[in-house]
Amino acid sequence: MSFVPKGVIPAVVTPMNKDESINESAFRKLLNYLVENGVHGVFIIGSQGEFYALTKEEKIRLMEIAVEEVNGRVPVYAGTGAIATREVIELNDAAEKIGVDAVSIITPYYISPTQEELYEHYAKIAKATKLPVLLYNNPGRTGGVKLEPRTVEKLAEIDNIVGIKDSSGDLTNTSDYIRRTKNKNFHVLAGRDTLILATLLYGGAGSIAATANVAPRLVASIYDYFVQGDLENAKRAQEELTPLRLAFELGTFPVVIKEALNMIGIEAGPARGPIKEMSEEKKAELRKVLQSMKLL
Repeated sequence: MSFVPKGVIPAVVTPMNKDESINESAFRKLLNYLVENGVHGVFIIGSQGEFYALTKEEKIRLMEIAVEEVNGRVPVYAGTGAIATREVIELNDAAEKIGVDAVSIITPYYISPTQEELYEHYAKIAKATKLPVLLYNNPGRTGGVKLEPRTVEKLAEIDNIVGIKDSSGDLTNTSDYIRRTKNKNFHVLAGRDTLILATLLYGGAGSIAATANVAPRLVASIYDYFVQGDLENAKRAQEELTPLRLAFELGTFPVVIKEALNMIGIEAGPARGPIKEMSEEKKAELRKVLQSMKLL
């Protein structure tokens, strides 16, 4: 498998109307905004895209729109994770027919599978699709279920399992993924936006970054400067980004990025319930962050 996941790939939000239906026109506009501002791919239907709140039909429609609108300018990654292995395979079949470039699959949530069960889950999924598969480690969102480095090392032997997004926030874990797979066609992406440059320095390939919805050019520049060998500017860009990532604490995930997009004039709408909009006090704090970053 020759596909290489790399660069800064926004974890794209799913814009909603006031009635919480999907706002397709706003989704198209957001995709174009991101591509035109230098990102290296788009990742739809992930955690930031509220995959957990979407129906199968909505996920398929979002994949169709993304592939059509992006039109080959950058790779389209789609989140196809689910609790049951067979549901993931069904979503992957749809993604393959639509023309998605790669799929990202979070570890099962609600249940607590063993490492052996996780290996079999991903191996069966990979065997059932021709698409490149990205593993997705996010123990904070999956009840502590984690892909151990030894399991990832073993999964990296499978031809179309080409990488992993690590949202653990644990740089030791990320670096161990990199160390164990460095001689394989396997690529590690940061899932914590404050660790993009650190992951690159350890040998990672880039990041799937929620903050890139709001500041795509800034986030993409961390990778671009790094590739150019300009570590000073890469470090500066990483530091400039930090306040926006820390602002995630101002509201219940994943509403903060949607609120930020609305503030800068990019229609994102609300998050689906039970998540509510931020308080006026917290909005004022977020507005200050955006102003300090010259995004407002």
